[in-house]
Amino acid sequence: MKLMPHQIQIQENDTRFNWGIEAVNAREMWGQGIFGEGSIVAVIDTGCDTDHEHLSENIIGGANFTDDYSSQFDKYDDNNGHGTHVSGIIAANNVNYEIGIAPRAKLLILKTMKYNGSGSILSLIRALYYAVSWRGEKNEKVDIVCLSLGTKTDNPLLKEAVNYLVSKNILVVVASGNEGDGSLKEEYMYPGYYNGVIQVGSVDENLSPSAYSNNNNQLDVVAPGRNIFSTFPNNEYRVMSGTSMAAPFIAGALALIIEMSKKKFNRQLTEPELYAQLIKSTNLMEFSPSYTGNGIVDFSKTFK
Repeated sequence: MKLMPHQIQIQENDTRFNWGIEAVNAREMWGQGIFGEGSIVAVIDTGCDTDHEHLSENIIGGANFTDDYSSQFDKYDDNNGHGTHVSGIIAANNVNYEIGIAPRAKLLILKTMKYNGSGSILSLIRALYYAVSWRGEKNEKVDIVCLSLGTKTDNPLLKEAVNYLVSKNILVVVASGNEGDGSLKEEYMYPGYYNGVIQVGSVDENLSPSAYSNNNNQLDVVAPGRNIFSTFPNNEYRVMSGTSMAAPFIAGALALIIEMSKKKFNRQLTEPELYAQLIKSTNLMEFSPSYTGNGIVDFSKTFK
């Protein structure tokens, strides 16, 4: 069985900002000094360019669960590009380009996808359990897991692993998939379709559902996912599209919400409480909930 990252296209170098930053009003949080500091996001993907000038300082650790690099466990560099792009959307700290929605969040890079963008369900399950057991040098733990991948196989062991993370107060954010055809017929992939995760669909620059974004009754929210500018290996940048790009927006958004909630409530909120704060921070859209869920994040209304 294979897992495939939801990737639509890769374009050449581009000098645009990440338009999604403005679409979700992230500057509202930045203006209050909220940048995702204190949160750790596990990015389960193709790895990450650990030397990238605008990501290296955010990477707190990682592991390799594939047979790339002769299965070296501590070699989790990105030899595909997808994982570096996803990581940048969450936490790139480039002061010249507004790319990362939570530029002070830390990233735990868990490589489960190979150079060709495929991986096994077993590797994914191992990475999930690693994420929940991981502890940093200061006893830090993972707060959020970002999964821009999926499989058509409903695997009970995968569901069990996801539920275990949620029971341990970890927010699991998953891309909905890119099999949409614009019809009322539902399309879904796992683990995005599992009830306990936060399933994310994609919208375009007009804030309309992306034609490729999966439509189903378990969709939670949507986020910018078309023509997203972010980091790429070798200190480069690319524009990519897909629900793979939408999921890290929500992972980064949750890092901001975690930091804000600690300041507001003087405690760490539980996973259900943080999910509730995420939904309170969204705007309903004029489309069917099966296409847009609870809507798109709008930080201009967060904690107002």
